[in-house]
Amino acid sequence: MLTISETIAIPDDEIDLSAIRAQGSGGQNVNKVSSAIHLRFDIQSSSLPDWCKEKLLAMNDQRITQEGVVIIKAQNFRTQEKNRADALARLVELIKVATKPKKVRRPTRPPRAAKRRRVDNKTHRGKVKSLRSKPID
Repeated sequence: MLTISETIAIPDDEIDLSAIRAQGSGGQNVNKVSSAIHLRFDIQSSSLPDWCKEKLLAMNDQRITQEGVVIIKAQNFRTQEKNRADALARLVELIKVATKPKKVRRPTRPPRAAKRRRVDNKTHRGKVKSLRSKPID
C-alpha cells in the first residue's frame, strides 16, 4: 500500500513496476543488469477519489499520456531498489502536487503613494521630452 496522504492511498497491485536496462554509460555492467525501473499507473482504473483523478488528468504533464497512464522511468541510481523507491517517490510527489488546493487570489489595489509616484514619473518624463524640442523664436 502506497500512502499519499491521510485520506489517499494506492494499493500495490494498481502500480505496475518493471525492471529494464538503464541507458547511458556504465561499462560492462549496464548491458547485463536491469537496474532501471519503469513505473506505469493507470489513473482511470485506479482507486483514487474521482476529484483526484480529474485533477491528475487535467494536469499538463508530459509523464501523463493521452490515455491517462502515468509513466515514470527511474534510472538515477545503480541499484534496482533505489530506483524503485525513487519512482514511487516521484509518483507520490506528482499526486501530491495535483491534489494540493490552489491558492485563492485576493485582488489588491495599488497604494496611493504608488499611484502618486507613477504620475510624478510620467510628468517628469514629459518635461524631459518637451525640453528636447527646438526653442520657439
